Amino acid sequence: MMRTLLALFRALSAAVFLCICSALPIFAQSASAGLVPAGEQRTADEGFASQEFRRGVQAYYRGSFNDAVLQFEKALSYLPENNLIMDWLGKAYYHSGMEGTAVQSWIRAGDTGYGGLLLQNKIEIVQERRIAGELMQGEQRFTEAGSFPGVYNDNLIFSGPVSVLPNSNGTAWVLAYGTNELVELNVNGSVITRVTGPLNGFDRPVDIIRLADSNLLISESAGDRLALFSKKGMFIKYFGKKGRGLGELLGPQYMAQDSRNNIYVSDYGNSRIDVFDSEGTPLFFFGKADGEFEGLRGPTGIAVIGDSIFVADDFRGAIYEFDQAGNFRRMLSEPKTFVHPESMKSWGDYLVVCDSNKVISVDSRTGARFENVRTGNAPSRLTSAVPDANGNLLVTDIKTNEVYVMTKLQELVGGLFVQIERVNASRFPEVLVDISVENRHRKPVVGLKNNNFFITEQKRPVSKLKFVGAASENSYADVTLLIDRSMAAKPYEEQITAVVRELSEAMNGKGTLRILSAGRVPAVEYVGRPSGALKFSASALKTPYSDSVPLDLALRLCVNDLVNAEKKRAIIMISPGKVSIDAFEKYSLSETAAYLNNNRVPVLSVLVNQAAGDEEYEFIVSHTPGGEYYMFRPEGLSSVISDIVDIPNGVYTFSFTSALTTNFGEKYLPIEVETYLLNRSGRDESGYFAPLQ
Repeated sequence: MMRTLLALFRALSAAVFLCICSALPIFAQSASAGLVPAGEQRTADEGFASQEFRRGVQAYYRGSFNDAVLQFEKALSYLPENNLIMDWLGKAYYHSGMEGTAVQSWIRAGDTGYGGLLLQNKIEIVQERRIAGELMQGEQRFTEAGSFPGVYNDNLIFSGPVSVLPNSNGTAWVLAYGTNELVELNVNGSVITRVTGPLNGFDRPVDIIRLADSNLLISESAGDRLALFSKKGMFIKYFGKKGRGLGELLGPQYMAQDSRNNIYVSDYGNSRIDVFDSEGTPLFFFGKADGEFEGLRGPTGIAVIGDSIFVADDFRGAIYEFDQAGNFRRMLSEPKTFVHPESMKSWGDYLVVCDSNKVISVDSRTGARFENVRTGNAPSRLTSAVPDANGNLLVTDIKTNEVYVMTKLQELVGGLFVQIERVNASRFPEVLVDISVENRHRKPVVGLKNNNFFITEQKRPVSKLKFVGAASENSYADVTLLIDRSMAAKPYEEQITAVVRELSEAMNGKGTLRILSAGRVPAVEYVGRPSGALKFSASALKTPYSDSVPLDLALRLCVNDLVNAEKKRAIIMISPGKVSIDAFEKYSLSETAAYLNNNRVPVLSVLVNQAAGDEEYEFIVSHTPGGEYYMFRPEGLSSVISDIVDIPNGVYTFSFTSALTTNFGEKYLPIEVETYLLNRSGRDESGYFAPLQ
């Protein structure tokens, strides 16, 4: 009996204790989800604001940015001066494409001292992106952000780096003249792969290029031949042999490939340029004196831009231009313009030339020069300079035995733009976090590893941190085809049908295909496997043709579907390139481009006629990392999908185990991220909520 009474008393005591606890203000214990100081009682307004704020954070991480804006606005109506809410409102506006409004919200929060230098840096970067475009890529000054030495801690890594070939995932192949090998390095300079060549090895390699089929071609100056390798470094076969006849070489140096897939080699010993087809069959050679052309004396660097072949002459210090048949066109740079020109690579409309201790960009149209890099008065011999996937210049110095990573001065000073994109705490305490890393001009930074990140909660390192993966490593993408249903597109039903079928087949069954119609009211026509659209017909679309096509709404609908898709994703607009007068009536061109870019959705276009697209159409395509294609181009459209996969993506996913208390899911849990790369760094702070209990 006594035991029964004692058990009843304990049960009643526990119930009374729980009732007392439940009567206490929960947000006083949890700092009101971060909205009021810890230990203070919350008012009714603070309680309502906390609820709306929590819903806004959850909507933001679901990719429902418009809903997040509404929730944060409601929260601010209760607490108009709360800086944390204003910060999150700015984030939601930013991802909605309203960058101006986002900046205003951040400035309002920052005016009270909230956010410190971190918030001020974010404001400066976004304002700079909106107001000032980048200089022409060949007209920028680069400075050293770091280097990869050939000897580290008395260990030989490589010797005599003579050429470098960046990869789309941030790694780079370095060709070592001294150690006769090919070394693959990651962004931190660590060796990933070491290739010594076929059984007989390399014989003084000089240059490496990537061919159109992704294979690697290496010139061997002492071996008088070209060596073909797979993209992973497996030997395939040799091109050419020693001699002076057709297809024969004496000291081959630098190489380039044109749009016809023909390969051009600067044959220093024969003072000419040798030309092979993609299979290694010799075609012809050129460079001998002819008429007004005095002939090549010491051909070194070679590059292809459009249908022009540019050749640097080491003996004369000049650059000459030829057509694809080897006919002399003009002298781009006069003799003695350069002291000792070596490698020359194309970079847009510019030629990047290594000349002793300098890297110089030459405008291929005018011959105007701009000095990008100077290594100073120390002994130096730069042999190659190539832009990498992260917007840097990788420069080899054979004399100092180093590979320099050169970056724009403003990038080095301003640092990296790091954002906590998404936090998934549905399985709390296990947490997944997506982190995006860009430079100041929106270019993704790829190739980062676990040791490039430092993640904390309330300034304390998280436990069981695991690097889940990088989006840049994904081998497929989700694709949305946006089909024009304007009256201008009506005569092209047959062509649009053919384009959709070809692109669907090119996806090889990987990823999700979405088909949307851009009519008076944009509509989703299909979502599923690519194979489901192999028999697509434009005549079967439900959306009628219209004179009014709000392209802004159609593009936003596409992005809304892709926000939660694969991290590699893209929109392909299929159209004759014409837009209606109300195409961007609700959302401006700049807002639409910002919405696409801030959610990492590139736009590509496939034109079904040969006429140029309207200015608005061209603006959207040119202001995202996409491209423009003509449906009847000789190589077809199959490479469009692979081009999408190759677009750099700087999103990284981590998992960790949280050690924070959640207060039944009501507590705002802070998270901080720092990212380091050589001499550059960036930081972001955010937060999340665990599931309600």
